[in-house]
Amino acid sequence: MFENIPGHDKWLIIEKINRGWSDDLKYFIETIDHQKLILRTSNIQNYEVKKKEYEVIQKYAKLGFPMSLPVDFGISKPDSIVYMLLTYVDGEDLEEALPKLSEEKQYQIGREAGQILKKIHSIPIPTEELPKTSKVAKKLAQIERYEKSLVRIKNDEKTLQYIKDNIHKIWSKNPVYQHGDFHPGNLILTKDQKIGVIDFNRWEIGDPYEEFYKLESFATSISIPYSIGQIDGYFDDDIPNDFWEILSIYAAHAALYSIHWAEKFGEADILNMTQICLKSFEHFNNFETCIPNWYKKVNVY
Repeated sequence: MFENIPGHDKWLIIEKINRGWSDDLKYFIETIDHQKLILRTSNIQNYEVKKKEYEVIQKYAKLGFPMSLPVDFGISKPDSIVYMLLTYVDGEDLEEALPKLSEEKQYQIGREAGQILKKIHSIPIPTEELPKTSKVAKKLAQIERYEKSLVRIKNDEKTLQYIKDNIHKIWSKNPVYQHGDFHPGNLILTKDQKIGVIDFNRWEIGDPYEEFYKLESFATSISIPYSIGQIDGYFDDDIPNDFWEILSIYAAHAALYSIHWAEKFGEADILNMTQICLKSFEHFNNFETCIPNWYKKVNVY
């Protein structure tokens, strides 16, 4: 299936990657001259979507931080697959690397990640690409699906009402290009102790504050210092007051809806998302407070 992709004759190693939530098929490639690449393939029906993704990756590649850089994009005929070749970011997955580091180093890496995210959000958006609507209606529809689902969290009524009463406050900032899934699972600690960014397939244009609820979902259980650092670094230690309220709205929505989202993957994923939900309830005092109890001003780092 790869013989019609330009340069395939120089591929020495091809290994399938069986991790992540993407619908893409992913492969690690090493060429005969020891260049390491990532190959992502998708159905031909996704051509326009994947073409736009590649164009956005090209925009991100100009920002100067380590990342999966664009190499090639096209259609493999007659296989009718869309392929995308990117450079491989060598290093250790950050979610595995963080627990091995001192809290001071975890915090500093978090700051670096926050600064990278701010760079991504700085890219100008062409007027014709600006969203015509916000995500408010979509988020409310998702919560309605959760309410009708088979799995509900005990005593979720107050949180549901909190979301419905406050969801109109999201999207109050100018839209930005988002990474879309920015958390330690999609970051690499390179050999020179820098942050490398991978997996841009969930990119979109939207609310910059939306990027941060993934800390609650996927980062705080790994490293509180990292999570604090990402926020401090992004805002240069001057966090706007409205950030916390909007973060809490996104976190509340994700805590509940992710349980319904996980139903299609099976019991193990439902249980995982339920545990994350209960943790978020604890962090935000059942969403009676906006600032999570894990966030502290850092003096010791």
